[in-house]
Amino acid sequence: MYPIPRPARRAALPLLAVLALAPAPAGAQGYPPPSVGVIVAEPQRVEVASELPGRISPTRVAEVRPRIGGIVEARVFTQGSTVEAGDVLYELDRQPYEVAVDAARATVARAEAGVADARQTETRLSSLRSRNVASQADLDTAQTAVLQANAALAEAQAQLRAAEINLGYAEVRAPIAGRTGRALTTEGALVSAQGEVMTTIQALDTVYADMQQPVSELLRLRRAMEAGEITELAPGAAEVQLYLDDGSLYPHPGKLLFSEASVERSSGQVTLRAEVPNPDGTLLPGMYVRVRVAQAVREAALVVPAQALRRDASGQAQLMLVAEDGTVAPRPVSEGRSDDNSLTIEEGLAPGDMVIVDGFQKIGPGAPVTPVCWTDPAGAEDAPTDTCSRAIDALQPAAAN
Repeated sequence: MYPIPRPARRAALPLLAVLALAPAPAGAQGYPPPSVGVIVAEPQRVEVASELPGRISPTRVAEVRPRIGGIVEARVFTQGSTVEAGDVLYELDRQPYEVAVDAARATVARAEAGVADARQTETRLSSLRSRNVASQADLDTAQTAVLQANAALAEAQAQLRAAEINLGYAEVRAPIAGRTGRALTTEGALVSAQGEVMTTIQALDTVYADMQQPVSELLRLRRAMEAGEITELAPGAAEVQLYLDDGSLYPHPGKLLFSEASVERSSGQVTLRAEVPNPDGTLLPGMYVRVRVAQAVREAALVVPAQALRRDASGQAQLMLVAEDGTVAPRPVSEGRSDDNSLTIEEGLAPGDMVIVDGFQKIGPGAPVTPVCWTDPAGAEDAPTDTCSRAIDALQPAAAN
C-alpha cells in the first residue's frame, strides 16, 4: 500500500466535508419519517347553506296620529325611548271634550225622564182601558210613546259613549310596544283628527332580515334536491345566522319564514325573509347584515378542514393523502361549498381516505410519513376518532415494509 501524498490529502478534505453535510434519505440516515397531522374522511350530515346580503326591518311599525283635533298641551314620552302598548305619548286640550261629555250626560238624563213619563202614561191608560174609560187607540199611542222614549234613551247613551271615547282620545297612546322615533309635533301645535304623524313606533324585540337570493342559485339547489343529492329542510326548521357589518357573529340565531313565490324583474332575485330575536336591541331597521341561511341537508358529505386543500402549478385543487404504504399521494379533487374552516369535497375523495392536514413543509409526493391524528387547535373539530387511530394502526405494518 502506497502512502497518499500530503498535497492530495489536503485537497480531499473539503470534499469529505461537503459529503458529510449533504442530506441523505431518511432511511439511509436512520431518521424516522416526518410526522404529519391527518384525518380520515367519513361521511357526515352537513347543512347546505347560502350566505346572502340582507337588511333589517321591524316586525311592526305604527304611525301615531291624533284621533281627534285639538291643541297639543304636553309631550309625555322621551324621544327614542321604549314604550309599552297603551302608554300616553301626547296630551291634547280636554276641555271641549269634557263639555261634550257633560252635554251628552244631560241628554241621557232628559231621555231617561222621557222614558219614565211615557211609562206612566202607558200604565194610566192601560188601567183606564181595562175599565173601558180610555180607547184602544189612546193606549196604542201611549205604548208607541214608550218605545220611542226607549229609542231616544239608547241614542243619548250612544252619544254619551262617543263623547267619552273622544275625551279618552285627548290622551294619545301608543298602539304597540316598541321604540319611539323623534317627536314630529310640539306642544302648542293644532292637530286635526287623522292628520299629521306625531311620531312612529317600531317593534324591535323581534326583527325581520330580508335577503335577496339569485334565481340561478335557487335553481341549483332545486336540481340537487330532485337528484336526491340533498334533502330540503322541513318548514320552520331552516336556521339563519347573522354577521354584522363589522364581521362579528350575531349571537341569536333566527328562523327562515318564507321565500317569495315571484322573482323581482329588475334584479332577477327572489326575496327571503327570516325572523330574528333582538332582545338587546342590537339590530336596527335598515342595518346591513350578511345572513347564512341553511336551506337543505346533505346526508353523506365528505368534509375536510380548509387548510388541507392544496393547488398544483396549474391551479388544480388537490389533497395530499397517505397511501397504504405510508407515502404521500397527491389526489386531484373537486371542491364544493366552504363553511367557516371546513370544505366539502364533491369528487376525488372516498370514505376512509387518510387526508394530510398539517405538516406540508416537510413532505413531497412519494415521501414516507408518520401520520398522527390531527386536532384543530381552535377546537372547531372534534377530538380524533377511533376510526383515525385504527387507520393509522393498519398503515404501520405496510409502512414498515
